[in-house]
Amino acid sequence: MKHTAKTFLITGVSGGLGRAFATAALEAGHTVVGTVRSSTDAAAFTALHPERAHARILDVTDDAAVFTVTGEVEEAIGPVDVLIANAGYGLEGTFEETSLADLRAQFGVNVFGAAAVIQAVLPFMRQRRRGHILAVTSMGGLVGFPGVSAYCGSKFALEGILEAIGKEVAAFGIHVTAIEPGSFRTDWAGRSMIRAPRTIPDYDDLFGPIRVARQKADGRQLGSPVRAAGALLRVLDTPDPPAHLVLGSDALRLVRAGREAFDHDLGTWEELTLSTDFPQTDEKG
Repeated sequence: MKHTAKTFLITGVSGGLGRAFATAALEAGHTVVGTVRSSTDAAAFTALHPERAHARILDVTDDAAVFTVTGEVEEAIGPVDVLIANAGYGLEGTFEETSLADLRAQFGVNVFGAAAVIQAVLPFMRQRRRGHILAVTSMGGLVGFPGVSAYCGSKFALEGILEAIGKEVAAFGIHVTAIEPGSFRTDWAGRSMIRAPRTIPDYDDLFGPIRVARQKADGRQLGSPVRAAGALLRVLDTPDPPAHLVLGSDALRLVRAGREAFDHDLGTWEELTLSTDFPQTDEKG
């Protein structure tokens, strides 16, 4: 299938899914502007393709820089057809053991960093009446898991923002897709993860095995970043892309289980739910 060459803006391309998405897009003939945090990573990214790989050093939590870089990319490289807000990280720890400063930092990157990049590209896409905005959330943005409450909270927040944006910009020919990966063989659970120190023995029985299992699974996860990138490119070629794209068999299983638990609560408590409306009066009387 012949692709129409597009210009991508992808945040966080130094490794993991961001690098896989960028590499696949370059191999498919697209132009990719990738954001990184250091000059070393910038040089490594540009080396992927001398003409179509463009690196920009950017901290997504610097709002002014995000808007400046996006405007410069539009002017110097070309109209951004596809945004993939991928930059983010994991914060592990029980909620009670997670400092509020670490919680704010998690939201700063995972929520406000993504929001800034989306806000920066939207005026251009809206004026052109076309574009596709994608953001990497997580299966943890659809179902909560013990031991990563801050991370799940940030991804739930991003999910809500994306779903609402999608409904706001649909009339402008702009698509919005939340990418919800399960466990993939990236550095997310390894060197990229920030781990809150353990301080409360009451959580040992619950959280001890969770932390050990995650560390043991690192490098042996089911998900292939290369295959995830292939799935993403397929979505970009469809005229009616999904608002939600779950990636990985583990994500499908766990998200479905979470939805079933939610539906169970809806059914079990339906009578109480309906009891809070004002009584309906018979106007004919």
